[in-house]
Amino acid sequence: MATADASQTGLVWFKRDLRLTDNPALHAAVRSGRPLILLYIRDDDRAISLSPGRASDWWLHQSLDALTSQLGRAGGDLILRSGKAEAVISEICRDYDVAEVFWNQSELPWIDDRDRAIAHTLVDQKIKPRVFRSSILLDHARVLTKSETPFKVFSAFWRAASRDFSPADPLPAPDHLSTLDGVASDRLADWSLCPENPNWASAFPEHWTPGEDGARARLKLFLDAAVNRYAEHRDRPDIDGTSRLSAHLAFGEISPRLVWHALSTALEAGASQEQVDKYRAELGWREFAYYLFHHFGDLRRKNFNPAFDAFPWREDAEALRRWRFGQTGIPMVDAGMRQLYGSGWMHNRVRMITGSYLVKHLGLHWKDGMAWFEDTLVDADPVVNAVSWQWVAGSGADAAPYFRIFNPVSQGEKFDPAGDYVRNWVSEINRLPKASIHQPWMAPPLTAIEAGLRLGETYPEPLIDLKEGRQRALDSYAIAKETHAAKKV
Repeated sequence: MATADASQTGLVWFKRDLRLTDNPALHAAVRSGRPLILLYIRDDDRAISLSPGRASDWWLHQSLDALTSQLGRAGGDLILRSGKAEAVISEICRDYDVAEVFWNQSELPWIDDRDRAIAHTLVDQKIKPRVFRSSILLDHARVLTKSETPFKVFSAFWRAASRDFSPADPLPAPDHLSTLDGVASDRLADWSLCPENPNWASAFPEHWTPGEDGARARLKLFLDAAVNRYAEHRDRPDIDGTSRLSAHLAFGEISPRLVWHALSTALEAGASQEQVDKYRAELGWREFAYYLFHHFGDLRRKNFNPAFDAFPWREDAEALRRWRFGQTGIPMVDAGMRQLYGSGWMHNRVRMITGSYLVKHLGLHWKDGMAWFEDTLVDADPVVNAVSWQWVAGSGADAAPYFRIFNPVSQGEKFDPAGDYVRNWVSEINRLPKASIHQPWMAPPLTAIEAGLRLGETYPEPLIDLKEGRQRALDSYAIAKETHAAKKV
């Protein structure tokens, strides 16, 4: 359905929506009948770039490369530009007689604020901004308690949000794209998004296939092989029992609406309602993170629970370094941190274990953990990452009580019972039997000798005694509570 004057150009601004299927902005642009410019802008400001760290830079390179190929198959070209979005869009609109600019909201408050300013500027220039929603399932302004206030507890939020919830069908990918010729573009290689000398991401391709095709293949694999045991296997890092869709969702290579409907199709084919509901609740947690930012502001910078403003966080550069690179002497923690650095991803249960160890046993700030995850996770999502770290720290909405301190030994014995996950990532101790694999410092001398283990030489001694760390965490929490209470008097 073409507009009244389809001779002028339409500009489609891709952001974290690097896909053709269920892309409302692209769909509307194609329906306008205008010749299109398909644009991605790389901003050097990490807060604006939507690629918050080096691992997600690697993913972004692969995803843009995949999108370029996908658009090419439909007859379109992807234009790459670097710089401030305001300046880039203004220049293209001026040079190519743009009548409409189409984009999907990022759902990141600080970026959407910038985009609203861009929209006002376009209106002043007699150019029509066309803005859509594509990365979340719900209208978060409408999901409220009976007293018309925002929810603060996930379970209550999700019960209300998912009751009789039926999202619209995903939009189809366009069969053909008509794009404007002769628009100058940066070369993707010149953006230097992939690491070199050393290439610490060399193993990433063994684990990931970025792009919309990779996202669809990952979803199919999950629905074919894992969804019917999801509830039992989701906490087992030694089993491939999760969807691993987080990076694809973070970069918008697949929409949550498409995933939701694929799960409905799986139900029709005989999938377990209980298992599907459990997975949908994980989509719900992602929604809850964005919901909290919508209603309570930037939780990357402030504690949701103000009592934690008085928390006596420690500073220990050496402890932080050993945590980052999996040298704490606690196998479950070290396995997780090595999986993160080696593959760009960490199993969610292990994220909770490593996060709890950092903020509670070591007493280091949750922002230190958030920053490292954002630099090393291919699925780094500035909203979900912050809300999840505050949950682990005890400072967030619906947070685990601060005194709930994950014991990485008992967690390992429960969720990696044979020690296979630890052995895969901590090769120095892979000959230990399962009775010792999660606490090698307790291995009998003969067992240690047979396994080639020499604590402090072949594998680190524990960075901290777990009981002492737990008690120090509880003491720090008591101080924070007393200080906060005194300020309120």
